[in-house]
Amino acid sequence: MQFFLKILFFLLPTASIISANISLGIDVLVENNFAPLQKKKIGLLTNQSGRNSKGILTAEIMSKTDKLNLKYIFVPEHGLWGNLPAGQKVSDANFNGIPVISLYGDKRTPNLKHIKELDALVVDIQDIGIRSYTYISTMYYFIKAAAEAQKPVFILDRPNPINGVTIDGNVLEEDKKSFVGIMPIPYIHGMTIGELAKMMVGEGWLGSDKKGKKLKTQVEVIQMKGWKREMCFEDTGLMWFPTSPHIPTVDAIRGAALVGIFGELGILNIGIGTTLPFQYIGSPDFKAEEVLNELNKYNFDGISFFRAQFRPFYAKFKEQTCEGIIFKFNCNQNYSPMKYGALLISAVKTVHPELFNKADIPNKTKDMFIKVTGTDDYFNSLFSPNDFSYISLCSRGIEQFKIIRNKYLLY
Repeated sequence: MQFFLKILFFLLPTASIISANISLGIDVLVENNFAPLQKKKIGLLTNQSGRNSKGILTAEIMSKTDKLNLKYIFVPEHGLWGNLPAGQKVSDANFNGIPVISLYGDKRTPNLKHIKELDALVVDIQDIGIRSYTYISTMYYFIKAAAEAQKPVFILDRPNPINGVTIDGNVLEEDKKSFVGIMPIPYIHGMTIGELAKMMVGEGWLGSDKKGKKLKTQVEVIQMKGWKREMCFEDTGLMWFPTSPHIPTVDAIRGAALVGIFGELGILNIGIGTTLPFQYIGSPDFKAEEVLNELNKYNFDGISFFRAQFRPFYAKFKEQTCEGIIFKFNCNQNYSPMKYGALLISAVKTVHPELFNKADIPNKTKDMFIKVTGTDDYFNSLFSPNDFSYISLCSRGIEQFKIIRNKYLLY
């Protein structure tokens, strides 16, 4: 029997018995006995996604150590526990006796009074590698406040869950800057939060002070050990904790990168209200077979499409049976979600041209779509008959961005 079990063990797929040995930024900080933060008064930007490799909250670790003085915890959209719906105001709270200050309530910028009380600011939060995810924007305003108060910032780095290689989607245009697109980067940027932080300061994107001088401050990244750019999240061996209600899994990230922007239009359900958010697309009248036939004209890496039915518990087409397509993903560096999303929506547009009538889209919806895509051109092309030029937008500005990006890569 023992011999049989040994044979079975060696026949198991390698990924199931071997995992990468990765130390996150918080792990490295603890390993080094909190060296750069010792005896300092600290403000921490985090939420429940900020954990060490064993799953312990960074807020918990910092609140219990005597090596530093954690004065304030700052939290982004979705709150400390990541359980509040998108867009819902986050209230101030308390954690282990420490004030929790919302940066997604009445104000999205830290109060300089709080920042001036501190010796250093720390960021430990899990980004998902998509430009429109608001954690990047909250970090931007957090670092900007630090620059205004001339306080150093320490970024506890963690993986880009898509990977650190894939770059896809147009670069956001300067006049389209908003809370869902704060920097001129592609929709899929292929960077860690530490690298993004270095970039926003190094490129002068924080803006200027009252004298017109570019805002800058010291940003030190506590780098991970063992992470490689080509890794998708499954390669890391780390546990995934939901970053927000509709990102419970890494596949939800891949789906959000694929169809998230189309959810802004409200013309189809994209799995919101189901147990697989961002992993369906459809409606009660959706012609799934015809759309699949259109998709079969293309080759896709890292994703497969299958006919399905789903029934949302809430959101678009609540409690209605939807005909649709389900997405299945695998770890693949050639997965190009923005481009593939454009091809997917072009298949839908070919089969369902009636969905793409400009007059049916409310101005508020149009404005949000433009903010998320970072350009007017995507909307104008998508809602023009027989115009599929938005597909070519998926590479606009990428080559110039790569030149800038290369200056800030840490791995």
